[in-house]
Amino acid sequence: MKRVWFNWPPAATEVDVSRTAPLCDQRILVVEDEYYLATDTADALQRAGAKVLGPFSSEQSALDQIRSEAPTIALLDINLGSGPSFDVARILKQRGVPLVFITGYNQEIIPAEFESAPRLQKPVEMRQIVDLLIQALGLRK
Repeated sequence: MKRVWFNWPPAATEVDVSRTAPLCDQRILVVEDEYYLATDTADALQRAGAKVLGPFSSEQSALDQIRSEAPTIALLDINLGSGPSFDVARILKQRGVPLVFITGYNQEIIPAEFESAPRLQKPVEMRQIVDLLIQALGLRK
């Protein structure tokens, strides 16, 4: 059954991965505090073959996860309730883990050290998330 929340976020079932699993063997860290976006994103990534780490709604829980299992890539919301924070992004960058930002903020809020990281502007479709992660990982469908 397809859920509609004012036409956003699109239900994870909108991601058609019935013929392939483009994110197979990828461990994707999802850090997002908006419940419906977090759960729909996790569902879409799992349908695309990924192992989802999270979703986590706080930096501390994401940092705890990174210490126990390293992701191959991360999808990070910039604002986790208390304003912009980049601690998880810095740790991931130090460890060589690629990341993608998903945010309602303008590009200017992102520090120069992360200017090369891809960014999706909210509202976002699940297909955009999956496609950008595939691109960031250098995978082809």
